Amino acid sequence: MSAAGVKNRAAALFAVLVLAVTAACTGGGDGTSPSSTSPSPRTGGATDVLAVKIDNVAPARPHTGLERADIVYVEQVEAGLSRILAVYSSDLPPVIGPVRSARETDLELLRQFDRPTLAFSGAQSRLLPVIDRAPLDPVPPSKAPQAYFRGPDRPAPHNLYLRPERIPFTASGVDAVAELGLKVGAPPPGGEPEDSRTVRYPSASVTFTWSAEGERWLVSLDGAPARTFEGERIGAGTVVVQDVDVRESDFRDRSGNNTPFTETVGSGDAVVLRDGRAYDARWARSSAAADTVFSTPDGRRVDLAEGPLWILYAPRG
Repeated sequence: MSAAGVKNRAAALFAVLVLAVTAACTGGGDGTSPSSTSPSPRTGGATDVLAVKIDNVAPARPHTGLERADIVYVEQVEAGLSRILAVYSSDLPPVIGPVRSARETDLELLRQFDRPTLAFSGAQSRLLPVIDRAPLDPVPPSKAPQAYFRGPDRPAPHNLYLRPERIPFTASGVDAVAELGLKVGAPPPGGEPEDSRTVRYPSASVTFTWSAEGERWLVSLDGAPARTFEGERIGAGTVVVQDVDVRESDFRDRSGNNTPFTETVGSGDAVVLRDGRAYDARWARSSAAADTVFSTPDGRRVDLAEGPLWILYAPRG
């Protein structure tokens, strides 16, 4: 299909989704909206970011609202596939999705934030009480049915969307990277020119291609350009490829596949992509409650370029 055809198709699908949102907001649509649409009371203290678990297989694309995330995490899940955890704080789109289920990895990852709100479609039954005990505010459809709806443009389970204005969260207007102790600044010295970098999982891949014209890294998922629901390319200002250990967890999916656990506490090598260059780096996180620190091999702090930050947890080879 031509680029114009892709854009026209995306525009048409977006119109369908907007109609679905309108119908759901007025009590129609998927039939999950209660008669009262007022937000439910906050379950804990003030939260600093909204994290949304997002589907990342072909039937779930194009994504909606992903381009407005401050931070996009990519992690390995069952069957060697990948899934996204998108973090919002500076800006909230009207619709985010498709929303999918949470994983044990998300709980340790999110400890870096003060008390995040986590939006997800559900979880393995043995994991649900673990999520309830975690230092975050969980908001699945069972706790905020008025905030979720099923879109008509694709089959379940790839069609669950979140209306973030209907959950007890208000964007702070501050970029979520600040919560990690990171900031925008000048690049470190050195680095090597880089046109493209691919991160591979057993059954998925993410590629970043430098666009000098757009001054950003254009994202491709499983070999296809990642686009917004309106058909525009999705890009990142900075990309961090973080080498991590991925091991089996105590949880399995419905088909009996083990759910991988990504260890985000520890240390290891990383590559930072920004401004069309690749920089060797190190990452270190001393405990679950600590931030992840990114530094050059000689110990200098690594700052970010303007724009969204993508962090990919790449299994150590």
